Parts: sequence; structure tokens; C-alpha cells
Amino acid sequence: MRIFGRLLALIQYVLPHHLFARCAYYVTRVRWAPVKNVLIVTIGGIVGVDWSESKRQDLSEFESFNDFFTRELEPGARPQNTDPKGFNSPCDGIISECGRFTGDRLVQAKGQTYGLGSLLANDPATAEFRNGFFHTIYLAPHNYHRVHMPRAGHLQRMIHVPGRLYGVADWSLREVSNLFTRNERVISIFATDKGWMAIVLVGAFMVGSIETVWAGRITPPRGRRVTVGDYSRHDIRLDKGEEMGRFNLGSTVILIQPPNAVASLADFARGDPVIVGQVLGKLA
Repeated sequence: MRIFGRLLALIQYVLPHHLFARCAYYVTRVRWAPVKNVLIVTIGGIVGVDWSESKRQDLSEFESFNDFFTRELEPGARPQNTDPKGFNSPCDGIISECGRFTGDRLVQAKGQTYGLGSLLANDPATAEFRNGFFHTIYLAPHNYHRVHMPRAGHLQRMIHVPGRLYGVADWSLREVSNLFTRNERVISIFATDKGWMAIVLVGAFMVGSIETVWAGRITPPRGRRVTVGDYSRHDIRLDKGEEMGRFNLGSTVILIQPPNAVASLADFARGDPVIVGQVLGKLA
């Protein structure tokens, strides 16, 4: 199995990542009913989408496959834990890694770490996160693909970091070193009542788009330089549970909090499933 993972990783190195992503972007936005309906039924069935949770139930209600993939859920399908001391999962998915990190090294997979500064593009808040807490959550294709606020925050900066689009499944995390700092990503830095909070939306293979609610579509188009948007003078305040962004196809969300913000973590282990609104820990 390890040999198979290494082979797939080697193949990834030579693939034109962004060409595949652009193709996925356009195909998943085809509005012609015969095409988009086949995509929805076929791919939705293969990956095991739970239709019962969708706010819209009829194929005709979806403009495209992407509209289906980023579907809203029925009201009450993801109730938020309302404990004012709790912080919640920002998305549905599986815990890849979580816990307290030492210094500025976060765990990617067993035996693999990566640098906090590189992940956050050396944002000024990086030093405040040292020895802090992180949750890395992998979204599989069948998951709900909107991302919500784990707790309330005032947006300060949004950073787009161009990069590769390696797959983020377990086999890829084991074989591609520094994957999260090499992949394209959108970093949102929030000020909260417990200091800074970072939410990183990581691109991945075939992920044709990342969006935020305040800026709309960030990728594509793809730039070659890191871009920083200063939102500190904008009154963009999102409450716990509010939507903050979304993916097209599966990817990963990394939540980072400073050491003085968190009192304890819920008992999650690598591979455990989580859903939006489920409590991940207690605030200090």
C-alpha cells in the first residue's frame, strides 16, 4: 500500500495541476441539463452524497454540478453548539491531525511536519500562534462543502498564496513533504475576543474554485504572487456558525488558534469524522 502511495505521489509531481483544475472548473459549471444532470447523478452516486440533507431535492433546481456540490442544507441539518465557551468545527470532514503544536511546527502526517510561517505566508500574526492549537480537517467529495465560522471574528486580512494542487488524501500527505505550504491556499486572519484566529482553505487536485463570502471567487484566476487584502478597516464581522467560504470539490481546512485562546480540546483522534457546528474544544 505504501508503494502504491509513493507511485501516485510521483505521478502527481509531473501532472499539470492547474490545467486539470481549470477543466474541472468549466465542466462543473456546464448548465446544459443533459450534461449537468448526468454529472450530478453519476458523481453524486459514486461518492455517496446524502440527498436527504439538501435544501433542494430536484435536479431541475440546480443550475450546474457545482451548484449541487456547494448545495445548501435543510435548516437545522447542522445545528451549532451554542456553548459560549466552545468553538466549533468549521466544516464537515475527517480529522487529519489536531492538537497543540510545538513552536512553529505543525503535524502534516506521521513523521511529517511543516512550518507555521510558511503556511501563513509570514503574516504578522504568525508569532502570536506559536505553541498554539490546530485542527486539520479533510473534506471528502461527499461532504457538505461550505465552511463556517468556528467562533465569532472580525476579518483583518485575506491572503491568497498561489501554488501547486497536490491531492490531500492520506497517501498524499504521507508522501509529499510540506504539502500544505506548497499548495495554493486562501488564508483568513480574524481578530477575536481571545486574540487572533486563522482559517486556511487549502486547494487540492481538481479543486476548481475557492470562494469567501466577502470577496467571492478567489481562485481561479491564478496569479504568480502572494496577494494580501487588508480588511481591517472594513466592518466584516461574522458570528459563530456563519458561512465564511466554500470549495468546489474536496479539500482541507486548517484552523489555527493561539495558546492563550484554548483551555481544552475535545477528545478527537486522527480519522474521526466531524460535522459543522460540532464542538472541537473550550475557550480559555
